[in-house]
Amino acid sequence: MQHIAGVDEVGRGPLAGPVIAAAVILDPLRPIAGITDSKKLSERRREQLAAQIRDQALAWAIGRAEVEEIDHLNILQASLLAMQRAVQALSLRPDQVLVDGNQLPRLDVPARAIIKGDLTVEVIGAASILAKVARDSEMLVWDRHYPGYGLAGHKGYPTASHLQALRTLGVSPIHRRSFAPVRRLLEAMA
Repeated sequence: MQHIAGVDEVGRGPLAGPVIAAAVILDPLRPIAGITDSKKLSERRREQLAAQIRDQALAWAIGRAEVEEIDHLNILQASLLAMQRAVQALSLRPDQVLVDGNQLPRLDVPARAIIKGDLTVEVIGAASILAKVARDSEMLVWDRHYPGYGLAGHKGYPTASHLQALRTLGVSPIHRRSFAPVRRLLEAMA
């Protein structure tokens, strides 16, 4: 039996927090109904599916790139690094890796990038669900550490309320200083 890993990341667009990737090898003998792109699912359904995926998959792992790495490398390279880390953390070595998007991380196994893979390839959809649930739950924790930004609600994305909170409260340690709205605010304060 070939072990095919799906990989996806979440958190490229936010102004705050890490980028998180997941890698999953599903068990073909234990199918999971309803897997699709995490953005197409309700929060409740994502959490249900994530628990089922973690329980039934042959292997799964989370990889991440921190805010400092995002600011140092750029968001694309940090996303690829998070995906590479997720694949490397798998307890089973995959025979092939299918990656959502049009770019591949550096891997020592055959890999293929698939545009909209999270919507069309079940194992990539499973990875998108695990990555989104992991990042969203982390943003709830950051919301308690840095109250006032509304991180629990917008998860770090550049909503009007988040931009207003940045102007009012300033830049927190988990904000990405290389992202234009944060960078402009820091330059205006300097």
